[in-house]
Order: sequence, then C-alpha cells, then structure tokens
Amino acid sequence: MLAVNLSELLDGPLHGVEEALDLVAGFDDALVHGLARLGEDRAAALSALAGAFAGSPLGVRAGEAAEKIAAGSVTDEHLSVLAGGRAALFGAVHDALLGRLDGALGRARAPWEASPSAASSGADNLLAGCRSWLHELAITGWRGVDHDLVSAADQTIEALLAVPGLRRTAVLLDGLAAELRASSPIATMERLPARRWADLWTRALLLSQPGGPAAAVPEPAATVSGRLLLLGVDVHEHGTAVQIQVHAVLEPADGGPARLVRASVAAPKVDTIVGPALWRLLQWHPVLLGALAEHRSLDITDQPILDSGDLVWHDDRAEAGEPADPFATARVLLGGALAPAVPPLDRHPVRISEPVLVEGYTAAADGGEVTFDLGGRPLAVDVERLPSCGPLTPELVAASTACIGLVRWDGGRWALQPLAVQATVKRKPVTAHNGDWALGPTDPKVMKAEAKAGDSVAVLRERAGRLLRR
Repeated sequence: MLAVNLSELLDGPLHGVEEALDLVAGFDDALVHGLARLGEDRAAALSALAGAFAGSPLGVRAGEAAEKIAAGSVTDEHLSVLAGGRAALFGAVHDALLGRLDGALGRARAPWEASPSAASSGADNLLAGCRSWLHELAITGWRGVDHDLVSAADQTIEALLAVPGLRRTAVLLDGLAAELRASSPIATMERLPARRWADLWTRALLLSQPGGPAAAVPEPAATVSGRLLLLGVDVHEHGTAVQIQVHAVLEPADGGPARLVRASVAAPKVDTIVGPALWRLLQWHPVLLGALAEHRSLDITDQPILDSGDLVWHDDRAEAGEPADPFATARVLLGGALAPAVPPLDRHPVRISEPVLVEGYTAAADGGEVTFDLGGRPLAVDVERLPSCGPLTPELVAASTACIGLVRWDGGRWALQPLAVQATVKRKPVTAHNGDWALGPTDPKVMKAEAKAGDSVAVLRERAGRLLRR
C-alpha cells in the first residue's frame, strides 16, 4: 500500500469523535469517585451520556438510568444500560475510524454475521455473582477500593474458571482484580488508569448479562483450508504470559477470494524469561515458528476459524510450504484481501490493528521518536511496541524505506507499529522481521549473550520437574 494513500488518515479529526470521547470521559470520572458520591457535575455527565441516545431505542432506558443513579438508586439494570451506552459510543468511534482507514486503503470488509450461541446452562448464579461485585465497584469507585473489596471477587472467579464456557469472563474478572490489588492503596495513587479500568469493568458487566451469548467462549464458525502467506507477527508480552499473533493472507483451497486472517498461540511464563528465550516457550508449535523464521508459506487443512477472522491454531493441521517473502505477499495480495468483520464487543478504537505495507516515505528520528513523512504529513511510528525477542530496533526502523506494520489508533492519534522493515545499513540492503528469531537468534552478538546467560527456560523446567517428582 503506497504511503500517499495511507496519508489520507491524517486529513484531520472525524466529526463527532472528540465529543463522543468526552462523554465517555465524564462517565469514567464518575466511576473514579463512585456512583454513591455523585456531585452535580458528575450527575450531569451521566445525563449527558444518556442524552446522546435520545431518539434511539436505548434513549428512554438510558435517561431513566442516569436519573435514578443521580437520585441514589443504583441497580444492576441501571448500570447495565449505561455500560451498554458507553460501549455503544466507543463502537461508533471505532466504526468511524475503521471506515476512514478502510477507505484510505481501499480495503473491503466482510459484514458481521453472528453465529448462534448461548451462555452455559446453569451459570446464571455465577454471572449474578460477577455482576454483584462489579456493582460494588461502581458504587464505591476506584478511589475507595480496598483489599477486602478486591478479595470479595476471589470465590466468584474460582467458580467461573471451573466452567470452560465462562473462562473468558473469568480471566477478564481475574485480570481486573489483579490490577486493583497490585495498585492498592488506590486512594493514594496520583494518577489512575481510569479509562482502562472502566473498559475492563464495562466489558465484564456486558459479558455477565444473564441469558445472552456474550459470556460464552466464541465457537469456530467453520473450518478453512488453503495456502497461508504470512505478513508478520505481533508479540504480546506480559509478566506471566506471552502470545504471538500472526497476521497473514489466506488463499482458500476452494478458489474463493484472498482473506486477511490471524493466528494466535500463547504460553504461560515468569517475568525472568525475556528476549529471544520467549520463543522457546512456544516450541509446541514448530510448524508455525518454522514458517516465521524461514519465511515460508503454510498449507493448512481444516483449521477452525472464528467469525472475527481468527484461526484456532492447530499445528498438526499445517505443513510448511514454499519460501514466501512477506513483502512480496504484501505488494501482490494485501491490497485486495478481504478483511474480517469485527465482533460487536470488540468494536473499540484501541483494538484497531490493521496490517498495511508502507513505501515511499522518508523516515526521521528525533530523540526516541520515529516518524514517517507521507508526502508532507508525519505518521507516528510506535517503536515502543518493538519486541525484545526479534531483530527490529528503532534505529533500523529509522533507516527503513519499506515497512509492513499494523495501523493503530490510540491516545487520540494514528500510529504505525512495525512488524518488518527493508532498510539500507552501511550501503547494504537489510530485511528484518519480528519473527526472524522464532527458531533462535541469528545475530552473532545476541547468540553469544544467550550462550553466556544459559537457557533459562530449560533450567526452570528442570527445577519444576524436580518439584513434581517429590
């Protein structure tokens, strides 16, 4: 995709986006201090949020919910309505931004067609426990959360984890509780991640609604076979887990149009495992890792796929194919590949992550920041997202002339997250991908440092084996 097309993203703010985000910010501020202590300004913020839905099917219920909460009556139904309104505002912002991106790229997108599903039978009491805890959080406010309130969710989380169909809700709830526990005492914090916690609270409340399909783990809509041409890999690293998300173009075996898909695999970890050692945690997926490191296509057979375009990866259903240059794939197929639909609960601007090829730009570095000049318009490059387990560095990105990356929208601006670059270093052409070290580092300096440090993953596995044998 030529840089001049991507520059259309930078034409200026979209009408209504800032206003919608301001309404959300007002609601989030009310959650900071608690709905039991609403002053006039925060009560007005709830009314403004509800007023955005006047004339819509949600309008009457949203207005009633804001009025009742301001009067001191906070029920599950009122909270659910306002949480739904908050999610709907973010969904509208997401759709406007993604529409501009698709227009700039000339990208077609499949319509959303939900598959029939249902929440697990007999789980209403567990979901009620989830809503009860979220209700207490909203009344108390983030500033008032203490250890006792956080610990009150432990029994509910344990019960949810025991039901396979509800583990998505359980993990989300567990993550929110862990962040609150780690941040205590919250009352003394100078700055709170108000939007993030409100995002987690909103999603958890919507996932825990009774009788709806949202709480259940998504089921594959179908299976697909064909040739998978990899574009790049996004590494998500946490202190206790690592996930790689591979972006690719699928050429279906039945001759249908090329499709954009993702494949993700993950593993638990400890915070001492960092850098190239992360790949060894994913060794149970040798076919996928080999394709990343060797730049090969994959022939897949009957891989399950979700409505969101995510493959439920089975390494034994894939075989290594011919060498396939990701930049060649991007130049030939990326522009015409059909993008997947976005599930309703995933319609949030921070979740926009679209693969693109950018060429013909001028890269510039200023301090620790890198930008690509797209015909006189600077596009921020998010070099902070570069993983430590690959060869990409900010310096290499700043020297690049072509980049495969993910376009994101966060913090009120568009940015590009590099997955692979082509650059000229010391008058020699260099190509580097995040997944180049999937089978081990190839840089002599890194290999030497790894050898000196030893195999931390093997050591930890050996120690864990000893404990299990006792």
